[in-house]
Amino acid sequence: MPTTGTRDVAVVAFAQSPHVRRLDDRNEVELVMPVLHEVKQRLGIDQSAIDFTCSGSTDYLAGAAFSFVQALDGVGAWPPISESHVEADGAWALYEAWVKIQTGQADTALVYSYGKSSPGSLRDVLSRQLDPYHQAPLWPDSIALAALQARACIDAGVTTTQEMAEIAVRSRRAAAANPFALLQSSADADVLLQEPELAAPLRRHDCPPITDGAAAIVLAAGDRARELVERPAWIDGVDHRTDPHSIGVRDLTASASTRLAGERAGADRGGFDIAELHAPFTHQEVIVRRALGLNGSTDVNPSGGPLAANPMMAAGLIRIGEAATRIMAGDAERAVAHATSGPCLQQNLVCVLQGEN
Repeated sequence: MPTTGTRDVAVVAFAQSPHVRRLDDRNEVELVMPVLHEVKQRLGIDQSAIDFTCSGSTDYLAGAAFSFVQALDGVGAWPPISESHVEADGAWALYEAWVKIQTGQADTALVYSYGKSSPGSLRDVLSRQLDPYHQAPLWPDSIALAALQARACIDAGVTTTQEMAEIAVRSRRAAAANPFALLQSSADADVLLQEPELAAPLRRHDCPPITDGAAAIVLAAGDRARELVERPAWIDGVDHRTDPHSIGVRDLTASASTRLAGERAGADRGGFDIAELHAPFTHQEVIVRRALGLNGSTDVNPSGGPLAANPMMAAGLIRIGEAATRIMAGDAERAVAHATSGPCLQQNLVCVLQGEN
């Protein structure tokens, strides 16, 4: 049975910042505050209408312990709020908020996440996600690990460098219609394949851009959702799973956790108009598509996806927001959103969204 819950819960508003390579003139509070104001203004509400607030971020990027406490200044100190935080992408904060609403302790929830990747070496920072005893001391950076996975996929016949380049082309051409995207390009795959390799077989176009940005979503239950917006994007199912921590004991050419989360969320029923997949590297999109059983009739990453803008701790939440926006606008009836965290697609969340039945 899919993980659907007993209460109908919907995304009723989504906002995000313009995503940039480097944001020097604003701190995290100043980055988050406009997004939080915008998402509530879309609904004509203020913080007093929010029953629960949950954020996603990481102290490793902020460079300070309990950095999310400072970011709460962007929410506002009054009225007093019921608040929580996850040291993860905002998609996992959304899951916690969904559970909170399922318990009946809230009817509305504000979810937000943010990340400034530019101040330090993101490739090295992400190595701290690894097993602290055997792998992290070797300092393998995130691109090197993704390259190992890409090579395994190519050797196993899962993908090719040509297909990977075509994914980059499609994603960055789609981003031309997204005013929030960082990278937009019209280069052909053959041109991209002439680029030098960063870490064989990955080239620059295969990798996500360093990005600073933030995003926010408002969830609401049942009739409250219908009061707030004409066409809510209902969460038909949501689930998250994780693969083993050690990358040496799992098949890097597949994503068992994505497949299982997808089955539990009801993604195996298919019928998706669009899919927003948090696949930071080109070959990972192939893995996730296969794990979710997506076919050619599904429009994948019409926003450009994480290859066009990849703000750490927010890119997964943005995938849910982008999918929900198209449902609320009437441009899609059924969508699947995916978020990931950790090296080589270690942790994965799948959210199925549906228009009004």
